[in-house]
Amino acid sequence: MAIITRHRIQFSSSRSAVFAHLFGLIAAILMLVWIFHFSGGIDLNSENTNLIFNVHPFLMFLGFILVAGQAIMAYKTIWADKRTQKLFHAVLHLSALMMGIIGVYAVFKYHRKNQIPNLRSLHSWLGLGTICTFGLQWVFGFLFFAFPRGSRETRARVLPLHAFGGLLIFLLAICTAETGLVEKSAFSKITNGSQARVLNFTGLFILLYGVAVAFTALLPI
Repeated sequence: MAIITRHRIQFSSSRSAVFAHLFGLIAAILMLVWIFHFSGGIDLNSENTNLIFNVHPFLMFLGFILVAGQAIMAYKTIWADKRTQKLFHAVLHLSALMMGIIGVYAVFKYHRKNQIPNLRSLHSWLGLGTICTFGLQWVFGFLFFAFPRGSRETRARVLPLHAFGGLLIFLLAICTAETGLVEKSAFSKITNGSQARVLNFTGLFILLYGVAVAFTALLPI
């Protein structure tokens, strides 16, 4: 009976990873449709400040949602030895952090050019908290698990905290993305039915992706 239950859990974990990739792909397609079809594209150095702003949701979604989710699932989805999985996990998270930094720079540049005050909304507070804790989490993980690397006993004690913190920060990024979509819709007074639906479905599939990533990470291999 225990063996049957264990196999069912393993199958559920694999299925969760499949759903995570499916939801992530759909969210990415919807995000691209919104940015490039409805919003004109992205350009960090454009005279059109709307194109500068678009760099922000594009990179924040790509980094802190899509890539960070893949980094979290690396130990379950990459068929390789533990060392290779750890390398992918660290590099993907570092890539996400770099994209996040550029994304934050883009929105500050947009605010400066349009004389909009910074850090006035709940979305901005959540975003600042996300990127700061994300950076600290990466440094924390690097020091304990890569270089100079703690002892086996220390790593064993720290690992649950590191895993829990990483998942919590990822879910915070999901919340930040959802509030960002709502803020953008309200601030821009989006009334176009098609664009509003694309934004709503983007938020829905981002949430579903986050839930699926969390299940994949929590269920045993």
